[in-house]
Amino acid sequence: MTMTTWQAVVTIAAVSLGTMLTRFLPFTLFPDSRRPPRTVTYLGRVLPHAMTGLLVVYALKDVSLFSGFHGAPEAIAVLVIVLLHRWRHSMLVSVAGGTIVYMMLVQLVFV
Repeated sequence: MTMTTWQAVVTIAAVSLGTMLTRFLPFTLFPDSRRPPRTVTYLGRVLPHAMTGLLVVYALKDVSLFSGFHGAPEAIAVLVIVLLHRWRHSMLVSVAGGTIVYMMLVQLVFV
């Protein structure tokens, strides 16, 4: 199913408007001269940890300890992520390094 030109224009405009709204609205609601509400400050402090926990649960939900490689590639990748994060304190380095190690393990080692 393909969209007509008009449908494509409306879709692009809606997505652009939604993206701009989510990018600019926080700066309008909470300018530098005003302190954000305590709820927003609290959410800014706890949501990164909650999302990280959610990603860990989602990434490991289908790991079977009783078949295949018993979760060995996943366990090694998690260990690499923890060690990289303790060493560099960078979420990007940790996640990228763990992903690279996991992909190398499942593609080359645990075939």
